[in-house]
Amino acid sequence: MLKECLEGLNIRPDGTYVDVTFGGGGHSKAILARLGKNGRLLAFDQDADAQQNIIDDDRFEFIDQNFRYLKNFCRLHNAIPVDGILADLGVSSYQFDQAERGFSIRFDAELDMRMNRADKLSAKEVINSYSEADLHRIFGIYGEIQNAKSLAKTIVTARLSATINTVADLKNVISGLIPRGKENKYLAQVFQALRIEVNQELEALKDFLIQSAEVLVTGGRLVVMSYHSLEDRLVKNFIAKGKFSGELEKDIYGNDQKPFDAVSRGAIAASEDEIKKNNRARSAKLRIAVKK
Repeated sequence: MLKECLEGLNIRPDGTYVDVTFGGGGHSKAILARLGKNGRLLAFDQDADAQQNIIDDDRFEFIDQNFRYLKNFCRLHNAIPVDGILADLGVSSYQFDQAERGFSIRFDAELDMRMNRADKLSAKEVINSYSEADLHRIFGIYGEIQNAKSLAKTIVTARLSATINTVADLKNVISGLIPRGKENKYLAQVFQALRIEVNQELEALKDFLIQSAEVLVTGGRLVVMSYHSLEDRLVKNFIAKGKFSGELEKDIYGNDQKPFDAVSRGAIAASEDEIKKNNRARSAKLRIAVKK
C-alpha cells in the first residue's frame, strides 16, 4: 500500500519526515523521491540487519533505535517539529524469510524472535522460564488463542522433561492442541503472541503514538499500517480519543481533548490487485490522521 501511504503523508518537498520502520528501505526511498533538496528524512530501525539498506543521501539520517524513543532522537537530531510520520508495523518480509531469526513457522530454527538481537529476552527464554499463568496471559491476550490455558499447561509440563529450544520442538510439544485443518492459523497465533511479548510491541506502540503527537507540527500527518487487531485497536483508539481505552474526554468548553483528527473514515484496506501480489497485505489496515 505504498501509494496510499505516500498520499497519506501529503509530502511537502521541503518538509521533515520520519519513517519509524525502515526495514528494507522501500518506503524511505519513495519518500526521498518526493522530497526536494531541502527536504529531510529520519529513519528508525532497531534491527542491525536494516543497516545494510542505509541510503546514501545527504537528506537521509538513520537512527538505530526502537521507535518508542521517537521524541528523544528527533530532539537529538534537531528535527522537531516534523511534518509527517510513517509506521509500517509488525515483522518485515525480510525478517520472516531469515530462518535463523525464528520468526517464521516455515523453518526450523532456535526460538528467537528478537527484532533487536542485542536484547536479552528471546522466545526460547519466554517458553522455558515464564510461569504457567504468564504463558496463559500472553497466549490469551496477544495470540487470542481459545485454548490458551491448556496450551500454557502443556508447555510447562513438557519442559520439565526437556528444554524447548527450537521451532520444531515447540510444534511437537503442542501438536495435540492444534485444531485439525487450522494448523497454520493456530501456529501463527502462537508465534504472534511470543513475538509481541519478546519485543514488547504493544508497549512500544503506545509510547510511539503518544510521542508522535508531541513531535508533529500542527497539520502534520501520522500514517500507520498495522497487521493485527491488537495493534489496530490501539491506533484507532488513540486517533479517535487521544488515549487507548475509555471514553473521549472534553474540556470545560466542550472541545474534544485529543491531538489528532482522522483523515480517512475507518481503516483503508489493500486492493484485490495488491493482495494478489502480496498475500500479507490481506490483513493490512492503514489509518491516517492529522495533528490538530
